[in-house]
Amino acid sequence: MEELLEWMEYIEDVRQLSKVRHSLKDILVIVLFATLANADDWVEMEMFAKANEEYLKKYIELKHGIPSHDTLNRVMGLISPEVLQQLYGKWQELLNRNEGEKLKKIICLDGKTMRSNGNKNQKANHIVSAWSKEDGYCLGQKAVRAKSNEITAIPELLEKIQIKGQVVTIDAMGTQTAIAEKIRKKRAEYVLALKKNQGILYEEVSLYFDKEEKERIKQEGNYKKTIEKAHGQLEIREYYQTERIRFLTKKKEWKGLKSIGLEEKTIRKEGKEKKEYRYYISSLKEDIELFSRCVRGHWSIESMHWHLDVTFKEDANTTLDKQAAMNQNIIRKWCLSILKVIELYHKKISMKKKRFLIGLKPMQYLEEVLKA
Repeated sequence: MEELLEWMEYIEDVRQLSKVRHSLKDILVIVLFATLANADDWVEMEMFAKANEEYLKKYIELKHGIPSHDTLNRVMGLISPEVLQQLYGKWQELLNRNEGEKLKKIICLDGKTMRSNGNKNQKANHIVSAWSKEDGYCLGQKAVRAKSNEITAIPELLEKIQIKGQVVTIDAMGTQTAIAEKIRKKRAEYVLALKKNQGILYEEVSLYFDKEEKERIKQEGNYKKTIEKAHGQLEIREYYQTERIRFLTKKKEWKGLKSIGLEEKTIRKEGKEKKEYRYYISSLKEDIELFSRCVRGHWSIESMHWHLDVTFKEDANTTLDKQAAMNQNIIRKWCLSILKVIELYHKKISMKKKRFLIGLKPMQYLEEVLKA
């Protein structure tokens, strides 16, 4: 925590210094601590700070008392999201610096709309995030005007983050030749989802995985099967991967393309059975363990989006200032990363209940968080 507070001192303050009453560090610590402690909007953050002023003085000066909710909102709208992301990244480096070598990491890219950030005068922020599944950490994000702009935002986001040696997974909207080329230029691998809008590529891959070919792949050992019970149903996932791709008519358009794959999901519930098929192209050589981990692992970014809405009530937040809303999104992801690595009360408590506990007794539980 001492290192984190020291880094906050070096964030550039664009305000007129003669008119500044509350330091950036004071603002950031209040917003970060309050968000951990179950505060979801600026008014709740001000109330948290007023209720815990003496405790906060252990970490920040508060020379002019507690800033108002309007001040918190305004100042958070002045901080560069890139700088705040760097601060979040430095915290993650502290967690990882003694970990040593890990498995090849999966970097999941996907977008989410901040629904309450829009009104009749402006579109809501749509934020494309790069999520590290293994670290439970957001490597970076980029705000765009609409979901359709993800295609142009993804290469820009990839340019800003470190992906060398890792595997990037993207849903079908990001399955573009330019994006595949960008990933390979940065010396990373990719697993890209296919949907019918890919036209002939989707048709060729989906037709390839017939009964005979799937049996052949099984015999070669490029097959994996998992069985899970979830939500009152049985979920069977079968993964197939092959490097036999010479038949693809547009193979040369995809930089580094080495294999194609299938996830066949069977859902059994109350005597009924439903099947789902998902197809992929990949720069990975045949490695069914890694391929299946990438396909299954992409859900982690959906889980992150779910937590932003359910644990942090992001879609109910009506902050209209684009930059303040973007910075709140980064703070929430930061808090989610913190909540994932701490244990409070007992091991199986949910993220939402962890926030609730911290809000009940900030002086006790925030200290546990900061020492974790």
